[in-house]
Amino acid sequence: MVERESPLGPAFEPGAFPNHAGDTGIRLSEATPARIVEACAWPGKEQALRDAIARATGLRLEGTAANSAASSKDAAALCIGPGRYLVSSARQGLFETMRAEIDAETGTVTDLSHGRTCIRLEGSACEWVLSKLFAVDFHLTTFPPGTGLATAHHDIFAQIHRSGENRFEIFVFRSFARAFWAALQEAAAETGYEVR
Repeated sequence: MVERESPLGPAFEPGAFPNHAGDTGIRLSEATPARIVEACAWPGKEQALRDAIARATGLRLEGTAANSAASSKDAAALCIGPGRYLVSSARQGLFETMRAEIDAETGTVTDLSHGRTCIRLEGSACEWVLSKLFAVDFHLTTFPPGTGLATAHHDIFAQIHRSGENRFEIFVFRSFARAFWAALQEAAAETGYEVR
């Protein structure tokens, strides 16, 4: 398999970019190499699909809430609609593993690795920075770890997963990745940031 190139290209510039006070409030990175798939259940097969995702990734998805999600050190699954999940992993072969677990009676699995990118934010100022870009309440009480949602920043569609108290993954279309990255850097200039 040919390894995909980052859509960020020369816009991805590792280093520290502190604010005027010399602080760096968040860390930005691209989750690479990220494997991203969408798994969809046929009507009535939602639990069978969640069980297949658990076997393939070790992630246990609870309930049917539209904002349900689960994550581990190297994988994440996010409900993006009724019976639909966006699953990502740093491990090779995610699509093949998922396809082996999800039979034709349960649903479908589509490889999105070449169509999406995952940008990760970590740090105490994540909520502040993200609130500049999205009309979403990111407070822990309303957007706790293990939840997610689909929204947009202007015309850039984004699926946001909160994988920890101070950690978010944002999935965007590859064609918009560089524009979103630039907007994110601008929003983070006030707090300062590191790129890793």
